[in-house]
Order: sequence, then structure tokens, then C-alpha cells
Amino acid sequence: MSGDLAPEAEGLLKHVVSSIVENPDAVEIDASNDDDTVRFDVRVGDGDMGRVIGKRGRTAHAIRALVRAAAAKDGTSVDVEFVD
Repeated sequence: MSGDLAPEAEGLLKHVVSSIVENPDAVEIDASNDDDTVRFDVRVGDGDMGRVIGKRGRTAHAIRALVRAAAAKDGTSVDVEFVD
């Protein structure tokens, strides 16, 4: 994990994405901070991006909603980007 920018949100994100993909060891999360928002860039192994995005982006949308809720505990706002 990347650090202390939003530990609750990042931990949840890592757990959820790792639970969905075929290769959990390939999950990488990079955190960066721009202004008041923490941005998480999520990378997964070959062939796993479709699982994370889901049909019509529903899974990705649900992951973003969960992580934003967890970020409230961290006292920050977050954006989650799934990077190919």
C-alpha cells in the first residue's frame, strides 16, 4: 500500500479489488494527493480489468461508492481510477 493519505479507504479498496480478481498478487494501488482529494490508481493483472469494471461499469461504480464512504473515516475525499 502507498501510505497514510487515506488508510481506511486504501485498505478497503485493496481488499475488495483483490477479492474480485483472478490474480490478487498483481493488484497495485498508487495513491497521490492533489488539492483536497486523494487519487487512487488501480492496476490489475492481465485479463482482470473486465472483472473489476463489470457490466456497464456497475462493479467499478460500486467500488468507488464503497471507497468514498470509507474515506469519510479518513476525513478526506477520494477518486478511484482503474488504469489499464
